[in-house]
Amino acid sequence: MKRVLITGVTGFAGSHLAEFLISKNEYDVSGTYLYQDSIAILGETKDKIRLVKSDLTKEDEVNDLLKSVKPDYIFHLAALASPAASFKNPLETIENNIAAQINLFSKVLSNKLLDARILVISSAEVYGLVSKKSLPMDEDTELMPSSPYAVSKLSQDFLGLQYYLSYNLKVVRVRPFNHIGPRQSSNFVVADFARKIAEIEKKIVKPVIHVGNLTAKRDFTDVRDVVRAYVLAIEKGKLGEAYNIGSEKSYKISDILDKLLGMSSVKIEISTDKEKFRPVDIPELLCDASKFKKLTNWKPKIPIEVTLKDTLDYWRKIV
Repeated sequence: MKRVLITGVTGFAGSHLAEFLISKNEYDVSGTYLYQDSIAILGETKDKIRLVKSDLTKEDEVNDLLKSVKPDYIFHLAALASPAASFKNPLETIENNIAAQINLFSKVLSNKLLDARILVISSAEVYGLVSKKSLPMDEDTELMPSSPYAVSKLSQDFLGLQYYLSYNLKVVRVRPFNHIGPRQSSNFVVADFARKIAEIEKKIVKPVIHVGNLTAKRDFTDVRDVVRAYVLAIEKGKLGEAYNIGSEKSYKISDILDKLLGMSSVKIEISTDKEKFRPVDIPELLCDASKFKKLTNWKPKIPIEVTLKDTLDYWRKIV
């Protein structure tokens, strides 16, 4: 069985990735976490993997982690992941995301784990504020990062390339577009809408949802489809290459909200809140995933209506 290390296993994508890998019965899975209360997201999966508390910004902890696990595959998901929050804490976002990755790479080298394949999770946010004529975005689209988070992800992306070129680390890079689904933090727009609807249905809050920019368009993919793509990428991706992962469809945020409201039995008012607008908001992100599809034959399987219903039902259970 392949020894797998998932950094940030108690995160949104990390928990789904662990669940998927365990279901295949081909992997011995270890994962890092930082806070004890984050383990709950794993549910029954927590009993089927090895959990290691590790702060990846601390070199000695990363060294101990890699000595202990000796992974064949490393899925590097641990990061501060909110573009919106990064405007409030730019230094923390950039320092955390870059330091964690440099520590991981340097300790892979010093422990001579040179056969380990490493998946660096970049982001479609690295493309940023591109022109309409650049849509859909392929891997050669001009990079115009428009948030501190995007800059941190671009740094992670290019550090992956640099360590491949400089040290022959077996790095593959992926640039996932927006992924959504159960367990996502309500710091993100779709989960935020779903949580608010669930709270309104239970009369926890007044029947009003405060929204930001609803005209932006995003390429949404179910997280369960995205983690399948991650496994294909680490197994089949060409070393040093970057691959876009997305549905190749974009939806207005207003259309997503309308779909969710249509799944609720209560009448809800929508109110615009200027505080929810970002300093810069990308009008549209639309993926060209043809490079990755050609390599792996991957394609999303889960319709967005199913994803939205599953997300809403998740919040209905926990609020």
